[in-house]
Amino acid sequence: MSRSIVILIVVLVAIVGGMFLLSQQATEQPAVPVEKAVALENLSS
Repeated sequence: MSRSIVILIVVLVAIVGGMFLLSQQATEQPAVPVEKAVALENLSS
């Protein structure tokens, strides 16, 4: 095999491996309620 094909295969394996590792790190965080002060002017409707 030529050197360029070997380099291409190594790069593709590295990209696929990196994508797999990054996909395993993504975890969803539980929703947390946020309390925020609201001015009285905004409450009148």
